[in-house]
Amino acid sequence: MTTSATTHDGLRLIPFHGLRYVPDRVGSLAAVTSPPYDVVVRPDGVDYLESADPHNIVRLILPQAETPDARNEQAAQTLQDWLAKGVLSADPEPALYVYEQRKGRLLQRGLIGALALSPADAGIVLPHEDVMPHVVTDRAGLMRATSANLEPLLLTYRGGDVAVGAAEVVERTARRAPLLDTTTEDGVEHRLWAVTDPADQAAVTSDLRHRQALIADGHHRWATYLRLQQEHESPTPWDFGLVLLVDTVRYPLRVRAIHRMLYRLPLADALAAVEGSFRVRPVNGPLPLALEALGDAAERGNAFLLAGGGSFHLVTDPDLELLERTVRRDRPEAWRRLDATVLHATLLDALWQIPDTPDQITYIHDAAATVALAERHGGTAVLLHPVREEVVRDLARQGVTMPRKSTSFGPKPATGLVLRSLG
Repeated sequence: MTTSATTHDGLRLIPFHGLRYVPDRVGSLAAVTSPPYDVVVRPDGVDYLESADPHNIVRLILPQAETPDARNEQAAQTLQDWLAKGVLSADPEPALYVYEQRKGRLLQRGLIGALALSPADAGIVLPHEDVMPHVVTDRAGLMRATSANLEPLLLTYRGGDVAVGAAEVVERTARRAPLLDTTTEDGVEHRLWAVTDPADQAAVTSDLRHRQALIADGHHRWATYLRLQQEHESPTPWDFGLVLLVDTVRYPLRVRAIHRMLYRLPLADALAAVEGSFRVRPVNGPLPLALEALGDAAERGNAFLLAGGGSFHLVTDPDLELLERTVRRDRPEAWRRLDATVLHATLLDALWQIPDTPDQITYIHDAAATVALAERHGGTAVLLHPVREEVVRDLARQGVTMPRKSTSFGPKPATGLVLRSLG
C-alpha cells in the first residue's frame, strides 16, 4: 500500500501487505527466524542459522559473498526465488500487525506497521545514538537491491495505563486466534495477528497522531530509511519504513549495555595505560560475580569491567582534570557523565589511542561472548553497565545523541516473521 507521507505532528503508522513465510514450504517458522542482523555478529552465528533451514532469513539480512555488490545481488536473487517458489507470500489485505513475545514473566506486545519517515529535527522519532556511516551504506545497498524492509526497527512511545486507542486495539486483537504461533530456540513464544478492520486502523491512527517515539533499536536502519527516502521523489513506498512500536507504559523494555572487544590491546597494556588516571582493582570471577561488582560500582560513578587472560579488573574513579580535558563541553552534564562518553573520549581516544574501526573494535551484546572473544584473540573486553531508559529519553528529547552502541533495548523482535516489500 502506497500512501504519501504528508506533513503531520506525530506518529503515522499505515497498514501494508506483509510478506510472510508459507508454513507448508519451510521446516518450521522458528527455524527460519533470526535475531536482528547486528546481533548475529560472528560467522559461526550465520553458519548456524543457515544450517537451521535452507530458507532462514539470515540469507537475506546477512548474505555471504566476497564483495558488497555480490552480497546485495545474492540477497535480491534469493528473495525473488523465494517469492517465485511460494516460500514467501504477501498477505491479501493491507494490515497492521500485533506482535507478542512471551517467556515466563516476560510479556511484550506492540504494533508492526509502515511508519512515515521524519528527520530528527521534526521531534517525532527521536534517535539517541550516533551511527557509523559504513554500516548505513551497507544496509542501504541491501535495501536498495532487495526493494524491501527485511526487519523492523524497535520504537517505543509513552501511551497510558488505560487501554484506549492503539492499546485497546492491541489487547483486543491478542484475544483472537493468531496468524502464527511459534517458539524459538531461546524459549520465547512469538505470536502475530493481522489488524485489517478499517475502524481499528483508524483508532490506531487517531491515538498516535500526536505522539513521539524513541528509537530503542535500529538507529542504522532508521538512518538508512532516511537516506533511501532522499533518493526517491515523493510520494513513494520509500517514504515509510517497517517498525515495531511498543508502548513502554504498558510493556517496559529492558535496557542492557553493549560491550566492546579491543582486538589489538592486551589487557596488561590496557591496565598500564590507565594507571594513575583511574582507580584500578582486580575483582573475583566468575563473570556473573564480576558483573555484580561492576553494577555496584556503577551506582557511584563511571565504572568499566576489563577482562582478558582469565582475570577481571574494575576501572573506576576517573581523574576529574582528565575528564575536563578529554570530554567535550558543549553537551549536557548528563551526557558528559555517561560511561560510553568517558569510554570513547577518555579511554579509547586519549589513553589507549584506539580508532573506532571494525579491525580494532567489535561491539557485542553478550558479555560472555565478549570475554570469550578477548580470550581467543589476546585482546581486552570492556564491559559496561546499562544506562537507565529515562536518561536515554531525556537526552533524546534535548536532541542529544549518545555515543554509538551505547544501549541495547529488548526484547528485540525476531527477524523473519513479517517483511515489507517496496517493489
